[in-house]
Amino acid sequence: MDEEEERWNRKKQTVIDEISDKLINGDLATKIQAAREIRSMIRNRNSSGKIRAKFAAAGVIQPLVLMLCSQQHDAREVSLLALLNLASRNERNKEQIVTCGAIPPLVKLLKFQNTSNLRELATAAILTLSTAPNNKPTISNSGAIPLLIQILSCGSIQGRVDAVTALHNLTTSKDEPTIVLDSTAALPLINLLKECKKYSKFAEKTTALIKIISKSHEGILAITKAEDGILTLVETVEDGSLVSTQHAVSVLLELCMSSRSKYRELILNEGAIPGLLRLTVDGTHEARNKARLLLDLLRDSTPEKRLSSSVLEKMVHEIAG
Repeated sequence: MDEEEERWNRKKQTVIDEISDKLINGDLATKIQAAREIRSMIRNRNSSGKIRAKFAAAGVIQPLVLMLCSQQHDAREVSLLALLNLASRNERNKEQIVTCGAIPPLVKLLKFQNTSNLRELATAAILTLSTAPNNKPTISNSGAIPLLIQILSCGSIQGRVDAVTALHNLTTSKDEPTIVLDSTAALPLINLLKECKKYSKFAEKTTALIKIISKSHEGILAITKAEDGILTLVETVEDGSLVSTQHAVSVLLELCMSSRSKYRELILNEGAIPGLLRLTVDGTHEARNKARLLLDLLRDSTPEKRLSSSVLEKMVHEIAG
């Protein structure tokens, strides 16, 4: 490190210390300005990763979390933006933000109906923090999940996208039991799947959540009651990525296994056969096998020739395992 670079680093550290001191010891107006400066400094530097770590080491996370509880709109907004920038691409900061108690005030902000900007920022924060595995149990147990499901229906476009991604993060934890999603999530998820490209990453996350919902009787009813629910899944089988086609065929198989007499004609009427036949060749190993099982259920064969439900369930379990 040459002398000029060392001098620049010392100057940068001095600025970080001054901003941190204003945030920790200043009055509310000074804290708000300091939070703005933290965000600006992280966003405008090439070495933003090091700056995030230096700000965290200087003790800014706890006072920023406390600002989330302020009654002043500006204080909550600037602290949210600063925390989002500190958390971005820094696992340690994400965990520290949660350890410092950010989740309860964030959940409170998710309830804001008349301040959509704060709710959208809080959703983005929950999403960002949920990418750290150690944070998932705290977020899952905080009451955030029902509020994220509400946002699927009434949030902004970005809010809905962030809510889907956050729910997907929370339901894919390897350390915790799979979270059961309320069946009320089915309708907004089907509507979102209708509108997106079936091969997109967003479709993969959305179909993964619909698959979780399909595991319950209430979930199956909600999926099939949604307008064009079955059609949307059939279209995903036809046009989706390897991941979304696998999830979509899993849901259709769940429907047909739950009540062949009720859902067989509904699935056939949406033109499922060509996509399922293609999936038996082009899909993942699991998708190919599930497509074959579903095609067997959709055939108009005698009961003696069809696989019994117990054999089907055993085969599905073996495929999934």
